[in-house]
Amino acid sequence: MLLLEELLTNPVLWLTVVILYTLKKGIYFVPQNRGYVIYTLGKYSKTLSAGLNFIIPYVQSVAADRNLKEQSLEIISQPAITKDNITLDIDGILFMKVTDAAAATNNISDYKLSVTQLAMTTMRNAIGSMELDDCFQNRDTINAQILTAMTEATAPWGVMVTRYEIKDITPPQTIREDMEKQMTAEREKRSVILTAEGVKTAAITEAEGQKQARVLDAEAAKAEQVLTAEASKEAQILEAIGKAEAIRLVAEADANALDVVGQVANTEQGQAAVTLTLAQNAISAHQAIASDSTVVLTDGKTGDNIANTVAQAIAVSSSLNASNLQLPN
Repeated sequence: MLLLEELLTNPVLWLTVVILYTLKKGIYFVPQNRGYVIYTLGKYSKTLSAGLNFIIPYVQSVAADRNLKEQSLEIISQPAITKDNITLDIDGILFMKVTDAAAATNNISDYKLSVTQLAMTTMRNAIGSMELDDCFQNRDTINAQILTAMTEATAPWGVMVTRYEIKDITPPQTIREDMEKQMTAEREKRSVILTAEGVKTAAITEAEGQKQARVLDAEAAKAEQVLTAEASKEAQILEAIGKAEAIRLVAEADANALDVVGQVANTEQGQAAVTLTLAQNAISAHQAIASDSTVVLTDGKTGDNIANTVAQAIAVSSSLNASNLQLPN
């Protein structure tokens, strides 16, 4: 007890405690992405940034601790009337960050609440400038319009709105039913159009196929005619060549035969054979005349005629032999 009383009454101890407490009040370690707003005798003097900082104890104090990170604020669902007098329930989400801790402390009492209320008001204004169909089709336009308006309004508060997104747009039940009917009608319309286009495409394709087939058939027929004409031409040419060759060969054979006959007839045996042949041919001719006709007109000198014919044949043969003898060798 005596020791405790001595410690409590020791002025050095009390001085040490006061000095330590004063040092503690004057030293601040500010975390990253935080801003400490300092007031000197109730008036703003500076903002402490991240790291080790010193202030004057009892004269300066930390009036506010601001988070400088980007934050998200949920905008609750609220009614908004469109340009064509349709009430929609719409909500969203807002992304913002404090860029000036002093302005967020000195220029506005509660920057989060103020930003939320401003977002709700701006969103209703944006919806009120559009019709129902535009609200569903132009969400990006609404988001950009809200973001632009809020960026200008929150600049004096030391707050920057970085992004705004609409989450849901809920129309009344009757409007939803009408929209469902409209969507059903649109789907049926698209189905009918697609079916008609399919039939049209099929008909066009079939017609093109038939046209192409006719063209190919015509080309094939033309090619066949050309080939047939070429083949006929070649056949005629080959036939003419064959006939010409046959005539030439027959002529050569006849010439050779006449040459052989002439050579043989130049001899005595040949002359006798020629004379005999001529006589036989004359007799055969008269026999053929007699056999082909039932009535034969004659002058009574038929035997003499035959004899004369044989004599004439012998005379011709003798004349030919005499001519061959006179030809030079």
